[in-house]
Amino acid sequence: MTCDEAKILLHALLDNELDAGHAREVEAHIAGCPGCAAEFAAQREMQRVLAETNLRYTAPASLRSRIEASLPQRQQPSRRSVLRGFAMGSAVSALAASGVVAVVLRQDDQQRILSEVVSAHLRSLQAGHLIDVVSTDQHTVKPWFNGKLDVAPPVIDLTAQGFTLVGGRLDYIDARAIGAVVYKRRQHVINLFVSQTSNAEYRAPKTETMQGFNCRRWGNRGLNFWAVSDIGADELAEFVDKFEAAMKANVEG
Repeated sequence: MTCDEAKILLHALLDNELDAGHAREVEAHIAGCPGCAAEFAAQREMQRVLAETNLRYTAPASLRSRIEASLPQRQQPSRRSVLRGFAMGSAVSALAASGVVAVVLRQDDQQRILSEVVSAHLRSLQAGHLIDVVSTDQHTVKPWFNGKLDVAPPVIDLTAQGFTLVGGRLDYIDARAIGAVVYKRRQHVINLFVSQTSNAEYRAPKTETMQGFNCRRWGNRGLNFWAVSDIGADELAEFVDKFEAAMKANVEG
């Protein structure tokens, strides 16, 4: 584990948000790295100080009285309103039974992961964070992932199509290590994040915008893909189309 990877996970370790495997990896790195150990100690001390600091404010009784006086008088519920409440509860139960609530939860989860992907893209733009293995050769970048991930991401040279391969790195999304393959379009960085999934069905590409970045996500052959960049949505769609076409040609070939 590198210092950049460990620093990403220090807060999660402090908040007990890591699984046992990742927690051991970070702790082992801290034990052998004075710089990360010092940063971890500083963050832990800040957490302790904040926990011990009394930030509560007790409002005077007169304020409570004024607020209560300004509120409308509470009325006793009528039989009709009680029945309406039962009907609403039954409707919610019916929606839950039909799976609608589960769909909403999945959409919320997708938005959370999308937010993490965009945050990882932003982190990568900081100096020294973009690439772990620097190479324009797909036969150098792809083997670098072997042994670091359960499934190495597909690495395709699209230089002839106007998207230059510049390298790759490990990143962390949803508390899991995933591969990030890095391309450039002129001076614009394109991060292609790839993670394994149990869903082998093809999911058509879909473009969303978050924090000023375009993100095109799709699923294919048991992998989830997120392509993130500040290039236009049409150029990002072109990148994904060319990547998908090349990947299909490699499989069929």
